[in-house]
Amino acid sequence: MMGKKLNALLGRKSKTLELKPLANLAISRIAIFKKQSNVRCSHAESNVIQLLNLSHQEQALLRVEHVIKEHNLLDVFAMIENYCYRLIEGLVLLQDTRECPDELKEIISSLIFASSRIGEFPELQQIREIFVSRFGKEFATRAIELRNNCGVNPKMIQKLSTRQASLESRLKVLKQFALDNGITFHLEDDTPVNMQEKHDVNQKQQQLEPIEDAILNDPKVGIVAQDLSESITKDEKYSESMKARMYRDAAAAAQDAFESATYAAAAARAAVELSRIESWNEDSDERPGFHHQGIP
Repeated sequence: MMGKKLNALLGRKSKTLELKPLANLAISRIAIFKKQSNVRCSHAESNVIQLLNLSHQEQALLRVEHVIKEHNLLDVFAMIENYCYRLIEGLVLLQDTRECPDELKEIISSLIFASSRIGEFPELQQIREIFVSRFGKEFATRAIELRNNCGVNPKMIQKLSTRQASLESRLKVLKQFALDNGITFHLEDDTPVNMQEKHDVNQKQQQLEPIEDAILNDPKVGIVAQDLSESITKDEKYSESMKARMYRDAAAAAQDAFESATYAAAAARAAVELSRIESWNEDSDERPGFHHQGIP
């Protein structure tokens, strides 16, 4: 009886001692995994930048998903590496107990969970087997299936999630790529206008302002011209808000702005002429010998 207990105790102790070399081997393999992931990540980033330079924003939005996944994987490797170091330091806590110490619960549970999500990692698989034999299958199942009180690091769960990254996070990464590389980023419903095109629009508007001011400041222009000017202004504001979503070409937008302003000036001139005619008719009615002829 004593022999069996001794053998069991020695067996547990020997398996515990195996954890240290396995953890060191796992750390060495992680270094290889990091290099491979960095290569894949660099390649994916180059593809995204090329697509942005070619204005293929939709394709870049899809490709950036690979960049996010590789970054998440690199974060997971860093966490596993840290856990392996901490496991080596805490092996003394595993010497004489079949219960997982609270101090090591997150480390052990997270390593078990990672072993079920990362393939071709034999050292991590062997570490999990030792934990299963030490703490039981139920303990390992709780970590793998993320049951209540599983102890797995929430950040690792998030980083190893198989769900697609949200549109918001992908756009954020994509815009950062564009910003870092001096690329104008826009999707199909956006209309970027560069500084030169904005200058052309402003210049044409400035050319028309003296004409409009000269007409609208004419003392003979009455309420009709003022009302007409206000109506045109309101129409222009509404038109601009709608056309901002319609125009793809900033040059076309500039031309339309020029034509709209020209139309406004012509309308104002018409108001002046109308006011002059009405004023002339009123003066004619007051002249001696002037009479309207009635319709027979």
